[in-house]
Amino acid sequence: MGMTLTEKIVARAAGRQTVEPGENVWVDVDLLMTHDVCGPGTIGVFKREFGQDAKVWNREKIVLIPDHYIFTNDERANRNVDILREFAHEQDIQYFYDITDRADFKANPDYKGVCHIALAQEGHTRPGEVMFGTDSHTCNAGAFGQFATGIGNTDAGFIMGTGKLLIKVPATMRFVLNGDMPSYLLSKDLILHIIGDISVSGATYRTMEFTGTAVEQMTMDERMTLCNMVIEAGGKNGVIAPDSTTLDYVTSRTKVPFECVHSDDNARFFSDRYYDVSQLEPVVAKPHSPDNRALVRECRDVKVDRVYIGSCTGGKTSDFVNAARLIQGRQVKVPTYLVPATQKVYEDLFTMKLNHQTLSEIFLASGCIEPSAPSCAACLGGPKDTFGRLNEPEVCVSTTNRNFPGRMGNKQAQVYLASAYTAAATALTGFITDPRDFLT
Repeated sequence: MGMTLTEKIVARAAGRQTVEPGENVWVDVDLLMTHDVCGPGTIGVFKREFGQDAKVWNREKIVLIPDHYIFTNDERANRNVDILREFAHEQDIQYFYDITDRADFKANPDYKGVCHIALAQEGHTRPGEVMFGTDSHTCNAGAFGQFATGIGNTDAGFIMGTGKLLIKVPATMRFVLNGDMPSYLLSKDLILHIIGDISVSGATYRTMEFTGTAVEQMTMDERMTLCNMVIEAGGKNGVIAPDSTTLDYVTSRTKVPFECVHSDDNARFFSDRYYDVSQLEPVVAKPHSPDNRALVRECRDVKVDRVYIGSCTGGKTSDFVNAARLIQGRQVKVPTYLVPATQKVYEDLFTMKLNHQTLSEIFLASGCIEPSAPSCAACLGGPKDTFGRLNEPEVCVSTTNRNFPGRMGNKQAQVYLASAYTAAATALTGFITDPRDFLT
């Protein structure tokens, strides 16, 4: 019997010819990522278990990225970054993307931004490899045909000392997305649609593999959005088979050799679901769960207080290009927050043009709030002074990934998850708005 893409990667990392779903195997880790929220805890576990003077297993295979609770005056948050800084210096970690403060982040070439998008842009996401990160959205990197998943501090501390981890081989659920994407749909609509179908526990500890003609036509940005949110369905990892789009992206960012793998024709899948994307409509996830799906046109009477465009899920360059398409030449009716995922995306806002205007000029002319420094910002609430945080019980349409109570701050706030198109259309009216109203 053949193997799925995920099974092949796990088998290779385990030094095995084959593996089967449900088996427990030790795998060799290609990359460990940790950030300012879980990094200090991970470092604490590592030092407690391996010794105060222990050395990490491989200083070139650990990436440290401050990105969550930064640009804040909160002393405990700042202390977390200090702990990362001290550890990176002590261990001579090769990839530490340091941050100083908001005022000079642009002058700091080390700073990158949100870990998941920075990992991709810096060439750390490579087909066929195994990556673990102390962040649930590490599954984002599955878009590059690798096995990538989030882990806790204890597992990360163990990897830090040994470069290995014991995992259970996940069964693979296959999602076949065929058809031509309508001009008003984005991959955010597709993943919200799928999560609405299978629920937030529908893929628990399973792989979600995305395939089909619609996926093949997607950019890497759009593929990342699909894989990013498999965790919102309980998935262990999401994966898309590497192709020329993948290779063009990866080989332009790294010289590290890698090996692509693909699911066998006779691989066994836990389940198959088929979608004709040409028949789908824009959707939102209503409060307070990513699977609380509704068609955008069913929510037209929902008045919003603000719009938020950002995060690893919705703060990539293409997300801002898509938002700008709708907003250009019009005025927003509610405060509209723009948070680029990385410094590269931030730079794109000031250099990329749409009809002779830069993206930044389009947003500012339409009345949006000036783009913030790149970070996770209000996607997960954070300290009270976090940019865009919902400190009042407001209604927000957001391109982020979660809308549980308190996720973006206030526990009574109501967050509707949406695509960049739907967020932009909503910003223009002050009510949840179908992007088809503005996209002819």
